[in-house]
Amino acid sequence: MLRTRVLYTVIVCTFLAQSSVHAENVVKAAIKTATTPAHRMKSDEKNWWQERHEDKLTEAQNGTWDLVFLGDSITHGWEGIGKKTWNKYYQKRKALNLGFSGDRTEHVLWRLDNGELDEVLPKVVVIMIGTNNTGARKDPPKAIAAGIEKIIERIKAKAPDTKILLLGIFPRAQKSNSPQRKNNDDANTLISKLSQKKNVIYLNINERFLLPDGTLSKEIMPDLLHPKQKGYAIWAEAIEPTLRTLLAESN
Repeated sequence: MLRTRVLYTVIVCTFLAQSSVHAENVVKAAIKTATTPAHRMKSDEKNWWQERHEDKLTEAQNGTWDLVFLGDSITHGWEGIGKKTWNKYYQKRKALNLGFSGDRTEHVLWRLDNGELDEVLPKVVVIMIGTNNTGARKDPPKAIAAGIEKIIERIKAKAPDTKILLLGIFPRAQKSNSPQRKNNDDANTLISKLSQKKNVIYLNINERFLLPDGTLSKEIMPDLLHPKQKGYAIWAEAIEPTLRTLLAESN
């Protein structure tokens, strides 16, 4: 009987050790993917993403920009459903939208490595990225945070004096206990620590979008991911005091 128990204990310990090693390897692989620049062309043929990148290169290099928004479809949406709010808050501020629908951290890194901020020295860059890492690949929070940290490093290398307003990844899914919501929340806990870096300000405005019980309403995000016009207004109003300070604007 004792021998059986010892054997059982050895088997369990071995299984747990192997499981731990496997989990660590999964995280390491996810971090590598999230921090390795990658483009989204699947062939030599141009797609909308490459065309937008080229258009944004031209726009970036032919203007003078004080404010840059960098991110995925949530940022891209300033040019669509959020345009009314964009025009109200940012049209007169020399603001450039570098949001690309569907982007993950590695895609933003590729865009930065391929010219989108070259010779662009904005006063402020607003970063909103990471939810597609959660949704498309179920990246662990450590991988998302590592990707965002690399993005910040790229910006600092290109524009050392630029201030970075790093936003907490917006809530997704209806309930607070949703795995995707929790993954974003856990990633936000990690990226909040990046505010220890010089010229990086972390701001989490997620409570502005939620009901008191943590529910995400379709009145704010109809698909429980992308803001509608009301959501963009909430976003702009929430970051306005911080932006005015970072842009050194008088009241």
